[in-house]
Amino acid sequence: MGLSQGYGPTDDSESLSALHAAIDSGITMLDTAMSYGQGHNEKLVGKAVSTTTVARDDLCIATKFGIVRREDGVQLDAHPSRIASYCEASLRRLGTDVIDLYYLHRVDPRVAIEESVAAMAELVTQGKVRYLGVSEVTPDELRRAHAIHPIAAVQMEWSLMWREPEASIVPTARELGVGLVPYSPLGRGLLGGWLDAATVADSPFRANDPRFNGEHLAANLKQVEALTRLARSWGMTTAQVALAWLLSQGDDVVPIPGTRRPDRVKENAAIMHSRLTVESLRALVAAVPDNTWEGDRASFAVPVTTRPSQRHS
Repeated sequence: MGLSQGYGPTDDSESLSALHAAIDSGITMLDTAMSYGQGHNEKLVGKAVSTTTVARDDLCIATKFGIVRREDGVQLDAHPSRIASYCEASLRRLGTDVIDLYYLHRVDPRVAIEESVAAMAELVTQGKVRYLGVSEVTPDELRRAHAIHPIAAVQMEWSLMWREPEASIVPTARELGVGLVPYSPLGRGLLGGWLDAATVADSPFRANDPRFNGEHLAANLKQVEALTRLARSWGMTTAQVALAWLLSQGDDVVPIPGTRRPDRVKENAAIMHSRLTVESLRALVAAVPDNTWEGDRASFAVPVTTRPSQRHS
């Protein structure tokens, strides 16, 4: 998302360099969404894939629908009658004939999730999509979706600084055999170790997040300082330790860190085959206790407009 919106000015040339650095480093899953930059992000991913020497079949392109961004605002739309057209538009922007992993970005409160997933399943039957995913769902919604068609992956915010999924969606996903895709695995940049109080307001995604304000931010920066000291003692960067922690949570965990800088892409990629030892995990928990992170995350509710969308029973 950061290649198109949310974290300050972007540069397409730098973004393409970052995407190529990812592919060249052995990263095989590229995650985007139709809402990121109103389609701009999917076009970037498509251009990167079309200009790499890595075979298309060796890459997993994941994209999402359900959040619609327009000049007049943002809305949720996962009505079955429009899902096929959203998919076709994404296929064109991505320059591919199949989407490997197609997510429902957010549940539309006006449409039963079963209806949305049933329409998504038709895309699998038609060969336009290989696997289905959902994002930011409750355990009950995941069960209901999975009952209509196998769900391959669920996205949720999950990181060292946000552990709530471990008590909610993670156990349900594992019970159902659904893969876990943590987004914001670097805590919206905080776990990269380079943010400070003066740079938080540069991004609306941070400025509007309680974890990045006032006393909460001060406490969380102290946590990051402790994490950085530990990382240096291990010869790692702060971001690498944060990613290694997530990767150590299980082979079903595939975090998707985002960055615009090729050097940071390579730094992140260098850790993907590493796992922290039991002793290292204990040291990490001792240095950065879970209960000392402060602040709830910002609301991810999207206003529902009056766009026609009937909920059928």
